[in-house]
Amino acid sequence: MKADIDIAQEASMEPVEAIAAKVGLTRDDLELHGRYMAKVPLEVLRRLDGRPDGKLVLVTAITATKAGEGKTVTSIGLMEALGHIGVKVMGALREPSMGPVFGIKGGATGGGRAQVYPMWDIDLHFTGDIHAVTSAHNLLSAMVENHIAHRNELGIDPTRVVWKKAMDMNCRELREIVVGLGGRKVGGVPHESGFLITAASEISAILALATSIEDLRKRLERIVVAYDMSGEPVRAGQLDCVGSMVMLLKDAIKPNLVQTLEGQPVFVHGFPFANIAHGTNSLLATKYALKMSDVVVTEGGFATDLGAEKFFDIVCRQAGLTPGCAVIVASVRALQMHGGACLQDAVECEGPDIASLQKGFANLDKHIENVRKYGVPAVVALNRFTTDTEEEIEAVRQHCAGLNVPCALSDVYARGGKGGQELAEAVMRVLRTERSDFRPLYDIDLSIHEKIRIIATEIYGAAGVRYVGTAERDIRAIELAGNDRLPVCMAKTQLSITDDPRLKGAPTGWTLTVKEVLLSAGAGFIIPLCGDIMLIPGLPSEPSAQRIDYSDDGRYIGLS
Repeated sequence: MKADIDIAQEASMEPVEAIAAKVGLTRDDLELHGRYMAKVPLEVLRRLDGRPDGKLVLVTAITATKAGEGKTVTSIGLMEALGHIGVKVMGALREPSMGPVFGIKGGATGGGRAQVYPMWDIDLHFTGDIHAVTSAHNLLSAMVENHIAHRNELGIDPTRVVWKKAMDMNCRELREIVVGLGGRKVGGVPHESGFLITAASEISAILALATSIEDLRKRLERIVVAYDMSGEPVRAGQLDCVGSMVMLLKDAIKPNLVQTLEGQPVFVHGFPFANIAHGTNSLLATKYALKMSDVVVTEGGFATDLGAEKFFDIVCRQAGLTPGCAVIVASVRALQMHGGACLQDAVECEGPDIASLQKGFANLDKHIENVRKYGVPAVVALNRFTTDTEEEIEAVRQHCAGLNVPCALSDVYARGGKGGQELAEAVMRVLRTERSDFRPLYDIDLSIHEKIRIIATEIYGAAGVRYVGTAERDIRAIELAGNDRLPVCMAKTQLSITDDPRLKGAPTGWTLTVKEVLLSAGAGFIIPLCGDIMLIPGLPSEPSAQRIDYSDDGRYIGLS
């Protein structure tokens, strides 16, 4: 089969005006970014407020492995498949970060015959949203440093500046740095700082959750940037730069309209990571896609313990959304890895291995259980690989039948919408016949410790929680400032349902380690940092950047 980038470059696509017309928008409603991309202004979207909502489908997955689950491919393929069977469908997905594009993960635009278009623009600079957030983040950082250097009227403690720098690239060497060298007139006041990747910035989370310019402004004002000498929080609103930040973000808040390779409309907007933020596309994109279509397919980052939990407990709580169905993506190879097979080299995972597959079912079972805790009906999508045998596929089907969970084979990578027809029909059957009794997992008025404990034990399967480092002190500071009645946004590895990336399957009896607890007052959640989670990734030994190029005749090479 051809490479993803070649399939995309050879596709014949409709202009974005034709895609907009499918959801009732005209050319005058769009702000065009070339022939195939457009932003939709908020005043245009507001006209849709009186329309009824369609049905919402969340796509999540089992725990990530090197063998691949294909969650984004399945999400896009499901959109194509629903369109193939005559459903008025729209997608709502996140924008890719360039760090993973040039690192190890690749892009976030799907693959094979299940892609959003144009993948090269979406994977790279797109409409500039991530650049706008980077600029707004670093403007705020510069204002903090400048305030400290000039009289420091707010009494900011330089050792307790919590607002770092941001960039949209994987740079491990910038995780911990010292700034302010050279004296007060040259560099300011020396203190420790560091970088985080833009998708981990609180402004990324704020942009994805804001419902208007007014809401955006209020959230930015609430950002805690530092603490003063008496331990009181210092907020962005006290630095008189929020107006400038809003100006930098005025276009980034508008959803971006693109299409699948089969012409279904998709909002690609927002980019918070799921292992260190809440991991779903913008609330505006989801809200208004529901006004424009009968079914909306959205995606939570990584597995149910990260993206789905945060979508249910943070996004749905803030937006009043009720998911009608959750699709849990799995693959035979990934389940085998959770059962102990081929842990060193995913490329070698070939041939039937029923024993490992059956052991790996424990991970799938846990994710099904997690979705059911929220009262949401589940469908398992088995993402087909060419190495899968009929015996293995049937084993997965039989296992799901024993749990009374629909299981559908998905071959959208190779066949597009036609390869997802079984999945689309299973999803529509659930939406038509099963009632979603959605409810969040916990009450936000519980203590921070109790909210963390509930997620750790109920969703991760931990026996308890251990607090180390500054975690207890951080929680006391958040409580004293009156910010404890917020949902919790856990930051932990995506490679295990635990906080240890080496542990596969669904371990029990272990203890979750919380080493630090951050406050994202603007986004409206509390972030416990668990295990060895990092806020800016590093590049692997062989980065994808070594395989990416642009030819003299205008063709993209190596993007995926």
